[in-house]
Amino acid sequence: MGANVLIVDDAAFMRMMVKDILTKNGFTVVGEAENGAVAVDKFVELTPDLVIMDITMPEMDGLQAVREIRKKDPQAKIIMCSAMGQQAMVIDAIQSGAKDFIVKPFQADRVVEAVKKALK
Repeated sequence: MGANVLIVDDAAFMRMMVKDILTKNGFTVVGEAENGAVAVDKFVELTPDLVIMDITMPEMDGLQAVREIRKKDPQAKIIMCSAMGQQAMVIDAIQSGAKDFIVKPFQADRVVEAVKKALK
């Protein structure tokens, strides 16, 4: 498996948590970004197999970043995550091209399940 993943979240501890879950399950974290603008640049630079993206971030939010990334690569695989389990956000994320949506606080098995499903 060993897919390359880019983690995007404005909270360093959340990035660390996701990174820990992924590396323990055989995935490689190739990069991290603290906002959507950095995420778009890193996506182009690193060409990861998958992006795990927070929705609520400064500068450029996750929804806008998904749209930008999908413009550059319509096949991009992106999973959204947010503390807000709001239906509108979930619908927005999926319509913007996200493959799945995970809610914080993360459950490790749910993160791994979403990643494996998105990579199929």
